[in-house]
Amino acid sequence: MNKSPETDNPRVTVTLKALVDLAKPAGMLSLGHANIRAAQSGNYLSHLKGRGMAFDETRLYQPGDDVRRIDWRVTARTDKPHSKIFKEERERPMFIAVDYRATMVFATRGVFKSVQAARLAGLLAWAALKQGDRIGGQIFSDAGCQELKPQTGKPALLRFLNALVNPDYNGAAVVNLAQPLARLLHHARPGSRVYILSDFRGMNSAAENHLANLARHCEVVLVHIADPLESSLPTQGRYRFTDGLRDILIDSGDKQRLQAYRQRFQDRQQYLQKLGNKLRLMLIPCTTQQAPLDALNGTRARPAA
Repeated sequence: MNKSPETDNPRVTVTLKALVDLAKPAGMLSLGHANIRAAQSGNYLSHLKGRGMAFDETRLYQPGDDVRRIDWRVTARTDKPHSKIFKEERERPMFIAVDYRATMVFATRGVFKSVQAARLAGLLAWAALKQGDRIGGQIFSDAGCQELKPQTGKPALLRFLNALVNPDYNGAAVVNLAQPLARLLHHARPGSRVYILSDFRGMNSAAENHLANLARHCEVVLVHIADPLESSLPTQGRYRFTDGLRDILIDSGDKQRLQAYRQRFQDRQQYLQKLGNKLRLMLIPCTTQQAPLDALNGTRARPAA
């Protein structure tokens, strides 16, 4: 059987080789963990206070503190009881959720949104491997979802990259984002860093609730992927769009319609910004034209504004 021209088009489809080749540029990606101690297993310091390997601080004794944590030197010097607080060292799981729904199979410039999502996921997975994280994730489309339990080492990385190229979906078809987010709640362990790579179409109140519950126990980063045409139509002309089944004709000379189109995209962006602020999430914008490494490095450390 002859391959279609799109099969080998890197703008339209992602290949395992392309994802493997991201290993080198991933070395220039910093995931923004302030408490990295060494590039090995167990290299992150938990935000959970407790008896661990790494001393964090001394504070005044509080009712309920373990008496074994009393700092006798500080207590003697200040004549007030003080407790030692520790941060536990632990390996950190990374869970990368990738949106392959029909709305992601689109672009007018650069690469398909789905391809950009796969490249971003590949970079994150390689960076996680280099930093000793466990690597797992979720891939979802209109056909269903696939989850991969976070595991350590290169086999886990390759398993995830292979799933990005050839996902094995199960469960019900995904209608909106509430379904994959509900599954994320079940699969992402507390303390994980969770990246969600999507255009975030199909958000509803149920999806917001699932995201809020996820954010209570995990560090969540939203990566919003968009094509330039989604933000603004060309100023003049009539344009025909098709998904292979349906056609739509848009006249961008209609100023009122053009402004309404722009406003809808701006409203969606503002909605994500407000949601990020409300739930204290990181929000990273990325266009289909942008180098994925630039997107992750350029806005990685900024909270939703």
